[in-house]
Amino acid sequence: MALLARRADRLADLADKIAAEGGQALAVAADVTRDLAGAVASVHDAFGRVDLVVNNAGVMLANPFTDARTDEWTRMIDTNIGGVLNVTRAFTPDLVEAATTGPADLVNISSIAAHLTFPNFAVYTATKAAVTHLSANLRSELGPKDVRVTNIEPGFTASELADHIDNPSVHEDLGTWFADVGRLTSAEVADVVGYTTSRPKHVNLRQVMVLPTRQT
Repeated sequence: MALLARRADRLADLADKIAAEGGQALAVAADVTRDLAGAVASVHDAFGRVDLVVNNAGVMLANPFTDARTDEWTRMIDTNIGGVLNVTRAFTPDLVEAATTGPADLVNISSIAAHLTFPNFAVYTATKAAVTHLSANLRSELGPKDVRVTNIEPGFTASELADHIDNPSVHEDLGTWFADVGRLTSAEVADVVGYTTSRPKHVNLRQVMVLPTRQT
């Protein structure tokens, strides 16, 4: 398993945990918004061809649209959309080749927010809608090449996403929603990824929504 993210120290900690449980993980410090040629080379050197790619990098920032926080807009667009495009482009040749002999999967982590409206989250929800629509279109191109494309849309999930919101009122509202509804764990979302990619090669779960039971 190769782990790509910006924070090398956090990656190393996670790789160590995976190794302690009997797994194998390579920590590759990389910014998914930039050129990934070096990261791809590191992955190939360690493991060879890739047959599973999970796009999970994302950032959620929230303020009224009228505040015109273009710094936040750019960061979300670059990471949530640009990052998915960059990683997918980097590893698509691997997936197409892998599909000639076995299962090959591209999994994009979008959000239930792609279908909903939340005050102050207009740009974030738009980026997730873009990921959902991109996934559907990628499937139209990669499916005929036997590459499965799955779009997973989690609801409220315990993560660092909310920690980056600098609007106290919005942050408080999120806390209320989480308290009322509850949140999935990252392990539960990962379990969904594992399930979708463990189906027979000819079975593609195109889109999966996974929510806390109380989230409507």
